[in-house]
Parts: sequence; C-alpha cells; structure tokens
Amino acid sequence: MSSDAEMAAFGPAAVYLRKPEKERIEAQNRPFDARAACFVPDVKDLYVKGVILSKEGGIAMVKTEADEPITVKEEECYPMNPPKYDKIEDMVMMTHLNEASVLLNLKERYAAWMIYTYSGLFCVTVNPYKWLPVYNAEVVAAYRGKKRMEAPPHIFSVSDNAYQNMLTDRENQSVLITGESGAGKTVNTKRVIQYFATIAVAGGDKKKQEAAPGKVQGTLEDQIISANPLLEAFGNAKTVRNDNSSRFGKFIRIHFGTTGKLASADIETYLLEKSRVTFQLSDERSYHIFYQIMTNHKPELIDMLLITTNPYDFPMISQGQITVASIDDKEELVATDTAIDILGFNADEKVSIYKVTGAVMHYGNMRFKQKQREEQAEPDGTEVADKVAYLMGLNSADLLKALCYPRVKVGNEYVTKGQTVQQVTNSVGALAKSVYEKMFLWMVIRINQMLDTKQPRQFFIGVLDIAGFEIFDYNSLEQLCINFTNEKLQQFFNHHMFVLEQEEYKKEGIDWEFIDFGMDLAACIELIEKPMGIFSILEEECMFPKASDNSFKNKLYDQHLGKNNAFQKPKPTKGKTEAHFCLVHYAGTVDYNVTGWLDKNKDPLNESVVQLYQKSSVKLLALLYASFSSAEAEPSSGGAKKGAKKKGGSFQTVSAVFRENLGKLMTNLRSTRPHFVRCLIPNEVKTPGIMDNHLVIHQLRCNGVLEGIRICRKGFPSRILYADFKQRYRVLNASAIPDGQFIDGKKASEKLLGSIDLDRSQYKFGDTKVFFKAGLLGTLEEMRDEKLASLVMCTQALCRGFLMRTEFAKMTARRDAVYTLQYNIRSFMNVKHWPWMRLYFKIKPLLRSAETEKEMANMKEDFIKCKEDLVKAEAKRKELEEKMVTLLQEKNDLVLQVQSDSESLADAEERCEGLIKSKIQLEAKLKELCERVEDEEEMNGELTAKKRKLEDECSELKKDIDDLELTLAKVEKEKHATENKVKNLTEEMMGQDESISKLTKEKKALQEAHQQTLEDLQVEEDKVNTLAKAKAKLEQQVDDLEGSLEQEKKIRMDLERAKRKLEGDLKLAQESIMDLENDKQQSEEKLKK
Repeated sequence: MSSDAEMAAFGPAAVYLRKPEKERIEAQNRPFDARAACFVPDVKDLYVKGVILSKEGGIAMVKTEADEPITVKEEECYPMNPPKYDKIEDMVMMTHLNEASVLLNLKERYAAWMIYTYSGLFCVTVNPYKWLPVYNAEVVAAYRGKKRMEAPPHIFSVSDNAYQNMLTDRENQSVLITGESGAGKTVNTKRVIQYFATIAVAGGDKKKQEAAPGKVQGTLEDQIISANPLLEAFGNAKTVRNDNSSRFGKFIRIHFGTTGKLASADIETYLLEKSRVTFQLSDERSYHIFYQIMTNHKPELIDMLLITTNPYDFPMISQGQITVASIDDKEELVATDTAIDILGFNADEKVSIYKVTGAVMHYGNMRFKQKQREEQAEPDGTEVADKVAYLMGLNSADLLKALCYPRVKVGNEYVTKGQTVQQVTNSVGALAKSVYEKMFLWMVIRINQMLDTKQPRQFFIGVLDIAGFEIFDYNSLEQLCINFTNEKLQQFFNHHMFVLEQEEYKKEGIDWEFIDFGMDLAACIELIEKPMGIFSILEEECMFPKASDNSFKNKLYDQHLGKNNAFQKPKPTKGKTEAHFCLVHYAGTVDYNVTGWLDKNKDPLNESVVQLYQKSSVKLLALLYASFSSAEAEPSSGGAKKGAKKKGGSFQTVSAVFRENLGKLMTNLRSTRPHFVRCLIPNEVKTPGIMDNHLVIHQLRCNGVLEGIRICRKGFPSRILYADFKQRYRVLNASAIPDGQFIDGKKASEKLLGSIDLDRSQYKFGDTKVFFKAGLLGTLEEMRDEKLASLVMCTQALCRGFLMRTEFAKMTARRDAVYTLQYNIRSFMNVKHWPWMRLYFKIKPLLRSAETEKEMANMKEDFIKCKEDLVKAEAKRKELEEKMVTLLQEKNDLVLQVQSDSESLADAEERCEGLIKSKIQLEAKLKELCERVEDEEEMNGELTAKKRKLEDECSELKKDIDDLELTLAKVEKEKHATENKVKNLTEEMMGQDESISKLTKEKKALQEAHQQTLEDLQVEEDKVNTLAKAKAKLEQQVDDLEGSLEQEKKIRMDLERAKRKLEGDLKLAQESIMDLENDKQQSEEKLKK
C-alpha cells in the first residue's frame, strides 16, 4: 500500500483513488468483534450491518445499525470483514466473500468518489454522474509503467497492463468495456484511447512534417482522440437512462510498432440505430448533430442549410426532448467542427456533410395529399422539396415525380407505379434513414483513411464500446440486436473467465473439480441465432411477399412457445404499448414489439430516387450511392438460372449483415488477450452520489462479477511457462539450480519454489506451466525486486570499491609527484645564485627569440590572408542582404496578392451561390414560360387555320349568293324536307354521345384491370424468385443429408463388421472358458483321487 508521499505523484486526484494513510491506520486500530459482526438482509437497503446478540436453534437475534433488534436465520447472517478491509481496492483479497461485503465495499468507495475497484481479474467502475479530476496528464504519467499492485485501481492501470502485456508477450490485446446503457462505457473508452495516445507517441514533429501540405490536420494522436467528438455528434443521442448514449457499437484498434510506438488506428462500427432519425420516444431525442446545428452558434450554417433555429419547425427530430441539461450543444458544435478539420476532411466534404444533414431534416417536412377521386398521392406544396433538392444537388420536379410515381421493373419492362400518401411518406422516411446511415459509414471510412499512416505495425490493442443492455417501454428490432450482442459478449466473458480457465486446469493435469457457476447463456443465444431461431424465421418471412408482422409472430409462437424457457408470452400491462413476445436475457426479461420488423429487416428503398442520388451534383451524395445496385436488376448476360441465383445472392437482410459483423467481431476478440472493465449504473435518476443497492446487486449478479471473484479465489489465475519462470525467478535462489548442468524446466521450477518460503497450497505444477493463486505472482515479483535491489547494491559496492582503489592509486601518484617537485625546487634554490646559472638564464630567452620571429612572420601572412577573406565575406554579405531585401519585397507582394485572391474567391463563391439560387428560380420560370409559349403557338396556329378557312368560305358564299337567289324558291320548297332531316340527325348525334360515354367507362375499367394484372405479375415473379431460392436451399440441405446418410451407412457397416468380429471373439473366448472349466473339473477329480 502506497504512502501519502508516494500518492503525491497523482496530484489532486489522489483523494479520489486511494484512502489516506491516516484513515488506513485508524481502520486497523478500530475495535472489531469478528464473531458478532455481520450483514443481514433488509427489504429497503438489501443488506445492513448488525451485531449478533444470541444464537439458538438455527435462529439468530441481531441488532442492526439503527439499534433495531431483528430475528433471522443463521445462514442469513453473512460474516463481516475486519475494518482494515474497508474500501479495499481488490475485492478478491477479502477474508469473507459474499454479496453483502462486495456491495457495501463498492458503496463505501462510491461515497468517497473512488469509482474504480478491482474484482479479481477485471476492473469494476461505477458511473459518478459528475466530473472527477482523475484523468489529467499528471495521473497518466503516474500510472505509466506501474504494475497493477503498485497503483490504485483505474482505467489507466488496465490500459497500461494491456500495453505492457503486448510488449512482453508479443500478443494482441483487447479491452472490453461492458455494462448497461448509461453505465459510462463511452467515457472509459475515450480514457483508454487518451492513455495510449499519450504514452505511445512516436514523435509528433516527424509526423507533422509528413502531413500533406495544404491540409488542416493534426498529429495521429490528435486524430485518434478527435474521432470521438465527430462520431458522438452523428452517432450518440439522449435516451431514458443516458444523456449521451452511443447508438452504435465501435471496435477501435490502435496499432503499435515493434517498439511500442503508436503506428496507426482503425475503427469498425456496428448497428447504427438509424430508426432514431425518424422516430424518438417522448423522453429521448435524435442524434446530437441536428440540435448542435440549430444552436445558431455558427449562423452561416443556418443560412447555408435553409433552416431555422427552432427544432419544433422540424417534426421528424422533435418528437421527444430537444435539449439535454448535461450537454452544451454550442460547445459540442465547436468540438464537432474542429474534429472535422483535424481529421483532414476537405472543405467540399465538410460542406457536403452539413448539407446532407440539413436535407435529412427537411425530408421530415415534406407533405403529400391525395388526388381527388383517386388514391394517388401528389405533393402538397413544393417549397420543402425545392430546399431538399437544392441541398442534395437534385432537380425538384424529378425528385417529386420519383417519389409519387416510382418506376418498377415488371418482367423485362419498367412501368410507372402509383403511390398512396402513406406509401410516399414511408418512402421519404426510409430515404432519410438511408442517407444518414450511409453518410455515417462513409465518415468512418474517411477517418480510417486518415488514421492509416502506412507505418509498419506489429500488434494492436482493441477497445470495444458497444451499446449496453436495453430495456425500454417499447423494444423493437434494434433493441433485440443490441441485447443479443451483449448476450454474446457476456458469453465470451463467461467462457474466458470460467470455462476456459477450468479446462486449462484439466489440460495441464492439475487436480481440480469442475465448478458450475451457473452462467450458461446458450439457451437464449440459440433461441435467437440458431436455425429456426428468431433471426432465421425473420429472414425466412422476408422472402415471402404476403408475409406480415402477425404471421411472423405466429410462427415464433408455433416454433418456440412452451418449447424454450427463454421464450415467453408477455403479460399485458396497462399504459404500455402492446408487446408480442418476451425473452429471458441474462440481465432481465425484455418485452419485444414486432411491429414493422419485416420492413426494417428488408430495408426497402425507392430506387427511382436512388438513381437521382447517383447523378447528384453533390459529389458526396453521388459517392454514397455509387455502389448501390437494384435488388431487382438482372445480370446483363448469362442464363435465367444463373441470373436468378445472382439476384437472390445480392439480397441481404439487416439481420444477416448484423450477424455477419458480430461473427467477425467475436473472431477478432478470440484472437486477443482480453481485459474486462465492467461498468455499473448506480441509479436510474442520473444523480451523483446515490447508489440503488437493488439495481447494483442485480448488475453484479448478471455480469458475473461475484462468480469472477469466487473462481479467482478458488482457482489459479496467474500462470507462467516453466522456461520463462526459471529464467525470470532463478535470481531468487541461484544455488537451487546448479550451473553447467542441464535440468528440466519443471524440475528446476519445483526446486526453486521448494527453496523459497511459500505456502505450497498457493501454487500448482502443470504439464507445461506453473500456476499461482491470485496475488502470489505479485509477491514473487516483490521478492525478485528486493533480490535484484540487493544484487544491485552488491554490484554498486564492488564498483565503488574498484573506483576508490583506482582513485587511491591516482592520489598516491600525485603524492609522489609532489615529493618530486619539492625535491627539484629545493635543488633550484641551492643553485640559482651560481654565476653559471645566471648566464644560463640570460642565454635561454635568446634561444627562443629566433623561433618567435619565424612565428611572427607566419602570423603576419595569416593576418593578411584573413583580411582578404574578410573583405570578400563583407562583399558577399552585402550582396546577400540586397537579395534578401528583394525577396522580402517579392514575398510581401505575393502575400498581398494571395489575400486579394482569397477575398475575390470568397466573393466569387458568394456570387456563385446566389447565381445557383437565381438559376433554380429562373429555370422554374423558364419552364413555365416555355409551356405558356407552346400553348400560345398552338392557339395561334388554330386561329390562323380558321381564318383561312373562313376567307375561302366567304369567297365561295359570294359566288353562291347569285345561285342561292335563283334557287331560293326551290329551297323554300325543300325547307320542310330539310327540317325533318335535321331533326333525325340530332337524335342520331345524341345516341352517339351516349355510346361514347359508355366506351370511356369501359376503357377506364380496362386500364384499372391492366394495372392490377401488372401488380399481380410482380407478386408472382417475387414468389417464383423466393421459391427458387428456397428450392436451392432445400436442395443443398438434401445433398448434405444424403452425404450424412451415406456416412452413417458406412459407419453402420463398419460397426456391424466389428460386431461380428467381436461376436466371433466372444464365441472363441466362451469355448476356451469351457475348455478351462473342463480342465479344472478334471484337475479337481484327480486331486480328489
């Protein structure tokens, strides 16, 4: 346990990580009655502290903390740990391990804001619902390179252990952060990434130099950290239990080089809840990005996207809450916008992201009405459609036409299909969800491109953050997928913690009795994923055109109700939406509503609109749908059978894609060494400092925390290969393993451990490894550190002795030199007054003067040369200064030119946008004027023709006037006959009108019948395709069954041959036994005689 001085390295965070030394000393000296102190059950608080007053006949009288005497059964009195274990950091070290002690320890630590606690091999964290100063750079530095037992529990400690294990074991690692929704998984994921980005920096300056010029982007570690704000803006939303709930799963792989330096990173996402784009519950809201944009913190976005600052103007995203108390949307918008720049998105991509987001908001405002006396839908105004078309780079008229009159393929021809108002509304919602989802996935791809530095990578540490277990009032297909993912992760945890652990003991030959910890989740998982499970039936129903949600529910009931305990019929609850079935998950029973599951799973899109997207002038939108191919599209070549097969293969349901991605994730996790972090939600009211005991104990039971501690205590969680153990710990007692003699690693380990004063029950020897109880390997490490420290001290003593002996020899030499100097000085003092010595002193300087003259001449030459060089250097300096002045002037001119170009470019962009808007308006006016001109030209032509006809008739009439005058008398006579003829013609015309109206009605009826025939033909073609796919599937099953049958026949024949052989052997054995019995009888008779 660290002292307060050692904890000073953690700065202000120390009080939130470990209790102070004074408190530890007080706890150790506190009086405690180990026999009487206990925990007893309580209805309100689940468990309370008490003191046993008496025991009699299996009944105990206990006085609780509130001084209330109660009577309980003896087995319900759970022993309490001594005070020194209060707020213990690793619960596996407790003397008495029970639910009450674990719960109360977590509660006491949470009350002191110590949110991290070890629980055996994994770390438990409780959501504090407030900011704590335990994640700053000072804390990161304090945890770097520390062993688990050398520092308090923390997510940084788990991260550092994973990092050190990666470097020492040369093995990929993973950190699985799991827990229910709102437990703090995303925050801890960000802290893990922050830690790796801080400690494994590979030289930021170098990376900055390698960055592409002209791009606004940060270093790799900046980009890794900045990926979170962007993904959270587009993928997180407020739910009932969490204000910042991840509505998608992500597996972040951080790659490292051979030396442990950060190399690159990539992100895989799973199951974005796109239905939240168009629907939210009353206490929830849609994705944060919509509300960030409407804060008006960046007014240019409001103008660019043609939106308002009132979320209620957009009904699609305002069905629930529009603000969150714990989130400042203005600050988050700045973080999102900055993250886009740091991650290297260019200006066009950034504008396109905002435009597509704005278009999704406008989609929800599009309105349609029913045509008079028809079921056909038509636009109820075009203003919103114009905005959507402008933001998406489409033609408004084409968009509305594609929505109301989509083209569908019937046979080999495309026909226009009419749509009702409800069908068009559903189509618009599906398009909005599809655009949003595809843009989100594209952003992940672009982020991965930026994080891929092409540097060599050796290992990776994966961090999994996926939506927690969810139980809402209304649970749909999205909740089933999320909860199924959590079931698989819990099964992986159980398998790693319990099953694999115990199988390892058996494989290594350790005496171990298999313990069933009751954590088998196979029943629920098989119910969901196995053949004829929920997903299988759902995908099968999606193949049939006339299948409905009700038929899907009925099939589930027929297949599973009463046959699988995990599948139950829900109980009706007043005030809640009707549930159709319920599943018993590890975290509780969940009621599911199957309304709309078939449509969600098939995920149909209006392909006419998608074709417009592919031709959009917004490059991003065209790119999102560039690879989209119609499910009905036939291949251009090949036979009908081949074409049908290809069509069936191209159709993938949402559940099939989800299961495929989940399978890949589980494969990735199995290839790593996992580190588990279990996040707990303390209460459902999101209030700091309050812990709901019933809620927390339910999570502890479901998450396997208690079972993990039990197996960690009973088992041997630490293990090391014999060769590694011998090499690492031989220093503890080198004399136990003789030098120059080969000894097997197992025998060497046995000798070494036998020579150390350790409890033999704390370790076991397997076939290839030595296993240790929890904490023993840490003790060995401490002993090794102490031994190494003593060896280092011996080495230092030897080195210091050698250095001092060397120094002593030098000092002796200096002393001898002093003696020599003193002798010479005394001798000189004796002879300095001799005449000859005076003569010597006078002559000696003259001998040096000749050499001095030569040196002076050389120095003069050097001086002249240096003077010439100085003149040249001065001239060159002046020349360079003149050049520098010229270059500075040119630079200033270029800067001014760039500034003017930038201003003109901005003006040009503004003018361009204005011209685009004007162009759209003018195009609409032009189209209208063209139509009017065509109508006027048609009318003009008709009038001209009438005029010419009348002129001809006029000339003819003039000629005929004379004839008429002559024939007037004759006409008068024929008048009566003509009147009779006119009367007959009038009656005949009336009959013709009646027949025309009758034929018109017949024509309309034939058109309706033709449309119905086309729809029936489409349905029949879908049936044929479905049956063909089902036939291929059944043929494959028949082939598999035939193969299995042949194999079974072969095995049966082999068994029959073996049986006949064994029968023959048995017969021979029986005959030999009879012979032996006869011999025995004969021998007995002989003995009697």
